[in-house]
Amino acid sequence: MDNRLTKFLNLMLSLSGVILLWWLFANSGFISQDLFPTPWQVAMAAVELYEDGVLIKDLKVSLTRASIGFAIGSCLGILIGLLTARINFISIALEPFLNLLRPIPAIALVPVAIVWFGIGEGSKYFVISYTVFLAVWLNTHAGASNVATTYIRASRSLGASKYREFFEVIIPTSAPLIVVGLRLGAALAFLSLVAAELSGASSGIGFRLQDARQFIRTDRMFVGLIELGILGALLDALFVYISSKVVHWEDV
Repeated sequence: MDNRLTKFLNLMLSLSGVILLWWLFANSGFISQDLFPTPWQVAMAAVELYEDGVLIKDLKVSLTRASIGFAIGSCLGILIGLLTARINFISIALEPFLNLLRPIPAIALVPVAIVWFGIGEGSKYFVISYTVFLAVWLNTHAGASNVATTYIRASRSLGASKYREFFEVIIPTSAPLIVVGLRLGAALAFLSLVAAELSGASSGIGFRLQDARQFIRTDRMFVGLIELGILGALLDALFVYISSKVVHWEDV
């Protein structure tokens, strides 16, 4: 309990320091408050968006898109990662292609996604799941490829079937890196979400950022950025908690 209280107090102290520095810089006169708003201006913009009914709506829409894209990308990433790690001909067939995709940023796929799936939800799910998939696949592949041969030999010497070997040796041994991939994928889901919502969207945090840019409403832009930061931090904390329960024998 004392440790939790200490962490909470440290968090409050850190946030207070950031807000103080933000307020001092915004009021320093070095830059116009139209370009760098004060904390109060941002708070008022958040209230304005809430009263207009778009703050909660955008949050729900973006969370839905990120969640669906994350679910699709993570499931495919784990499945393909396990296959490329443990089945040689699948590795030979897919790994070079997947490594070729890795350097391509999500925002570069937005025009292609719109051509393939239109400006509806499909293109956004594609961009988000693509980004999540690569992160999860890479970590799953690394984890399942590096299972110690002593574990495999021990399971086989005890007469374990291929089925038991896979689910009782390979999966548990790979689990820490799979969780790392999922945690990274969850963070990347929000990054690609913004890229996906910048074009062909009429709601969502990314759309609201683009809309605020067109009208030079930096206060509203800051609201969107803070939303993304809070969501990312909460999601990461949730992942750390779940990971500590699921993969309790490893630090992730």
